[in-house]
Amino acid sequence: ARREFLHVDDLASACLFLLEHYGGESHINVGTGVDLSIRELAEAIRSLVNPDAEIVWDATKPDGTPRKLLDVSRLRALGWEPSIELDEGLAGTYGWFLEQLRHDRAVRGVDTPAAAAGS
Repeated sequence: ARREFLHVDDLASACLFLLEHYGGESHINVGTGVDLSIRELAEAIRSLVNPDAEIVWDATKPDGTPRKLLDVSRLRALGWEPSIELDEGLAGTYGWFLEQLRHDRAVRGVDTPAAAAGS
């Protein structure tokens, strides 16, 4: 299965852009126009979080729609393009997650994931 991923900041940027530059009645797809496989996404996350981790796939789960990719030609013709690459978005989101985890542990006085799970 292949999917298209868009950073939420790019979505907000596109919405603001359209409010300022589009008054038509036709729909406008907002996306990157680029898709990747779920395997490629999982490997990108693994390389960021733990390159030595093993990815385990559950073959009993359905794949869903083989491909979800938007036609973003109207949006591109208006002059908007996404600015956050997938790797940059993943790194920023993972960094935010780690910071929230540190903050939560500091507030709770918990030092380890095992201790956090027990509280």
